[in-house]
Amino acid sequence: MSELINNSQSRKDKLKSLILKLHNGETQESVRNELLLSLSRIPYGEVVEVEQELIAEGLPEEEILDLCDAHSSVLEGRVDLSALKPVPDGHPVDVFRKENEEIRNVTNAIFALISDILHSSSESVREQVIKLRGLYNNLYDVDKHYQRKEYLLFPYLEKLEITGPPKVMWGKHDEIRELIKGSIEVLQVDSLTREELEAAAEMVLKPAARGAQEMITKEEEILFPMALDTLNESDWYEISRQSIEIGFCLYDPPVDWRPEWVAEQSINESQKSGSHIQLPSGSFSAEELLAILNTLPVDMTFVDKDDKVKYFSQGAERIFQRNRAILNRDVRHCHPPASAHIVDKIIEDFKSGRENRAPFWINMGGKKMIHIEYFALRNEKGEYLGTLEVSQNVQPYRDLEDEQRILSYSKK
Repeated sequence: MSELINNSQSRKDKLKSLILKLHNGETQESVRNELLLSLSRIPYGEVVEVEQELIAEGLPEEEILDLCDAHSSVLEGRVDLSALKPVPDGHPVDVFRKENEEIRNVTNAIFALISDILHSSSESVREQVIKLRGLYNNLYDVDKHYQRKEYLLFPYLEKLEITGPPKVMWGKHDEIRELIKGSIEVLQVDSLTREELEAAAEMVLKPAARGAQEMITKEEEILFPMALDTLNESDWYEISRQSIEIGFCLYDPPVDWRPEWVAEQSINESQKSGSHIQLPSGSFSAEELLAILNTLPVDMTFVDKDDKVKYFSQGAERIFQRNRAILNRDVRHCHPPASAHIVDKIIEDFKSGRENRAPFWINMGGKKMIHIEYFALRNEKGEYLGTLEVSQNVQPYRDLEDEQRILSYSKK
């Protein structure tokens, strides 16, 4: 046993010295070569302990943050994951990993499209820039992935005095978010030239996508294995239960995971305490309200005053498909980039009080006339609360003829 402990301490000492060499200016390549010669595999827990020790010994968190990408790059593929615990479908770590697959798909598409644009002989890059903007809008969904780590997972680690990795990782989240925001701003310039795009690619576009990819490695090789070793099933259930409040990233979990010891509850059962939603003209249980909203022959989506999608109805015949990955997403990123300016205009006019309704109607497939209307929601003082989008297939009403006064049930 003492031999194993000594080996562990020896590995940590060596890893710490290598990270400090990066801190002192040695190249990633030389440090990685030394790592390959001296250490074969490193248990993920020891990487966490070394980060904690470096901070405790006085290396500023800002410098650890600067070194984060470098030492992650050096360690990539060298972390021992052989003792990794399996997780069931729908478990928070399973959801994080599935989201990472979607993030990889988006970042790979970004790198491919940037390469195509920069190597294309076409003079105009406008159409490709619009596609690229759409990909970065999707990539910004990573904000919800990061928020679930920051507000749900990290507090449990900090309670156990694991503070170093969360602080460092949160700093990287902020860097990545700013790079994605910067990328979206750059790509909103309609007159972007190929030369300007090439410069932007080096300054923000590629670093944003690369940062999101590198964070996946940090999570899957260090954070998730450590968290699975540390948190208990009750902790994970609480994280799972609260995740819907923040929302999911580019992925809607088909399974709502709960431990076997948690009794399955319907919405109605969860309201048996007597709690009702009381309104001036009556009241509902949550189950009754859900049934009403999903029975109305319209699709409804609610966007709050901060422009985040907070709710959508789930009727049997939705016109525009929705999934829970859009919850807490900026509404602008839920529309094609070419129409984002229209969404901006509606929100601006609603917030300023200039307008209260914005109707549209479109022909879908030559068979359906779809009426779409946006309504400004305001409280009794006239203060803006958000926007309600209501969509309805009005073709059946357009086809009505004469009258129907005799009872005749719908065949639907």
